[in-house]
This record gives sequence, C-alpha cells and structure tokens, in this order.
Amino acid sequence: MDNSKRLVVCHGVFLFLLGLLTGLVREHFTNVRMSLAAHLEGVMNGIRLIALGGIWQEVRLSATSTKATFWLLLYGAYSNWLVTTITAILGTSSMTPIAAAGRSASQWNEALISIGFVSVPYRSSPRA
Repeated sequence: MDNSKRLVVCHGVFLFLLGLLTGLVREHFTNVRMSLAAHLEGVMNGIRLIALGGIWQEVRLSATSTKATFWLLLYGAYSNWLVTTITAILGTSSMTPIAAAGRSASQWNEALISIGFVSVPYRSSPRA
C-alpha cells in the first residue's frame, strides 16, 4: 500500500475514533446537542477519509495537486470535527442558533467559532 494511501486511511481511523470518544463524553459538554453534531462530524469525516484512502491510487493528479489534495482533505476533516467540538464546549450560538437553544458565549468566542466554521472547506452533516 502506498504511503499516502496508508496515511489517509490511518487518519480516517483516528478521526473515526475521535468521533466515537466525543460521543462517549457528550453529556459533559456545555451544549449537548452540538456535542452530538461533533460526534457525527468525527465519525462521518473518518469514514470519508477511509473511503478516499481506498480509492487514493485511482485518482490521477500531478504531484503538487496530490499533495495539496491530501493536506486539504486532512484540514477539512479535522477542522470540521474540531470547530464543532469547540462550539459544543463553549456553547456559542452565532453560527448555530437553532442548536444553541438560547445559549450564548463571549464575543471573542463567537468570532473564533465564526472564523472556524467559515474556514472549513466542507461539512459532512448539517448544523444540528
């Protein structure tokens, strides 16, 4: 198995496990509904990386494009889970008003989460 293919699959398994662990401790977050979304983000993005790792050799890109695609996939998957998890921890509401259920956080927390959500290249599930 090619090294980059192996790395994509390994990151997928790791992110899948992070998603499972997030689900195990979801009752301890400030916003339980967003912690469920973080759990799903980890699991879904982990599965996505595993699936993409399975077809990694079939994608024909230049060396530069392959490297950029690899890093963008990892950034998108991990940042998606991380920003959603931080949202659940802080209880922010500006980007997730329905899931926030009346919660709010300080302005700098709201700004941080807004920047984080905007920087995520894709989302695997709708905001809770």
